[in-house]
Amino acid sequence: MFELHANKHLSIKNDVLSGLTVALALVPEAVAFAFVAGVDPLVGLYAAFMVGLITASIGGRPGMISGATGALAVVMVALVADHGVQYLFATVVLMGLIQITAGLLKLGKFIRMVPHPVMLGFVNGLAIVIFLAQLSQFGDSTQASGWLEGTSMEGSIIDIAWLQQNAMITMLALIAATMAIIHFLPRFTKAIPSSLAAILIVSLAVMFLGLDTKLVGDVASIAGTFPSFSIPSVPFTWETLMIILPYSIILAAIGLIESLLTLTLIDELTQTHGKGNRECIGQGVANTVTGFFGGMGGCAMIGQSMINVNSGGRGRLSGIAAALFLLAFILFASALIEKIPVAALVGVMFIVVIGTFEWSSLRILGRVPKADAFVLILVSAVTVATDLAIAVIVGVIVSALVFAWEHAKHIYVKKHDTEDGSTIYELEGPLFFGSTSNFLEQFNIQEDKDDVIIDFQRSRVCDHSGIEVIDTLAERYLNANKTLHLRHLSNECKTLLKKAGDMIEVNVIEDPSYHIASDKLD
Repeated sequence: MFELHANKHLSIKNDVLSGLTVALALVPEAVAFAFVAGVDPLVGLYAAFMVGLITASIGGRPGMISGATGALAVVMVALVADHGVQYLFATVVLMGLIQITAGLLKLGKFIRMVPHPVMLGFVNGLAIVIFLAQLSQFGDSTQASGWLEGTSMEGSIIDIAWLQQNAMITMLALIAATMAIIHFLPRFTKAIPSSLAAILIVSLAVMFLGLDTKLVGDVASIAGTFPSFSIPSVPFTWETLMIILPYSIILAAIGLIESLLTLTLIDELTQTHGKGNRECIGQGVANTVTGFFGGMGGCAMIGQSMINVNSGGRGRLSGIAAALFLLAFILFASALIEKIPVAALVGVMFIVVIGTFEWSSLRILGRVPKADAFVLILVSAVTVATDLAIAVIVGVIVSALVFAWEHAKHIYVKKHDTEDGSTIYELEGPLFFGSTSNFLEQFNIQEDKDDVIIDFQRSRVCDHSGIEVIDTLAERYLNANKTLHLRHLSNECKTLLKKAGDMIEVNVIEDPSYHIASDKLD
């Protein structure tokens, strides 16, 4: 979809400019997520700077942007409310250590287990979440609208004090202008990222026309100092560990799932290949360091990553530049950045929503299997209603159950008697926990000959349940005083069988060699 840069000078220029664009978009996002977590805005900004800088430098996916995210913030809010921000910093440190461990154990490969419908649902759900997150900018999210009182929507994301008519019209007009510039400018020039140009043009227009609209400074002040090292002020006791450990595990899981799924998405967009295990370590190091410097931790951000890719950012320099620009905003240019209209940044994020949502998934819903369509919609809905980690886990579980159910019906048995007085069963299909019941129903022990042969040449024993059901069948034939032979069964299976014992007929030349998952092999 996107061309990689052949010219090194062009790559540096694009990485720096795209980093500037991302940094501008990071400001309101980091502030908003800090408010969600119940911490000072600078805690979110420091996290965006440090997590972004470290992951861009040593992570496994050049061009991917990391920072403070809403998926993590919604988990942190309860911890901060109950125990305070220092416990949050300690939790972030432990979260990072868990992520480093996951990377060293090479657990990043398990992202391959996420089916494509789950990926589509993840992308669509996050696009909706990004869109809904922008609605708070159309009013005062700290005050209820009043007109939803007593309804099921009371307290929801749309239950805010909306802007008055003139202010709303100005806001919508500026958003539309931003989106139009981003869409049409590349047709005339690509010398500057269209998102950056849109922010600058709309900001200048608001300044010179004297338009009354919400500015970044109206949301929060971003002025601050360089983050300083500090060990979290918490008691180093077993009780403290028991408080922060559950949060650390949840945050580490959410952070890695979102980061690895975003990595996969950027891989597809750029037709390159990131390193999942290295990204796990990079995220872990970033969060460990952030916890010691007063940041709320973070993970990959699909919205900002999309802005970066669309603006031409491909290398590590783009993420490093975004982090350094953000630090410069905090230290030197806060007054200038606070004059940027929020509408310009919302317009950029709306373009991200349009580009992130997989519109093709709507067209294929009627063409793909119903189970896949259901998983796609389910994951999207759960992402919006809860969080990404739960949505992905639910999607993988449902997909696995559907797979097991479908393949449970694909175990076939052909039976015939031979002239020498034997009964032969020829199996076809996988034998695993889902198909064991159907497998046993295919055998008529009382009517079979005294000599019975089961041929596994076109079947594979996939798990320990398959081994146990073969044992059960062997015991039944033993009790009926009949001889059972198992042909073309793998050596791994034969060593694990208990009841079959000496009845196994070995065909050394033709028997397959494959491994099955079983605790007995440990």
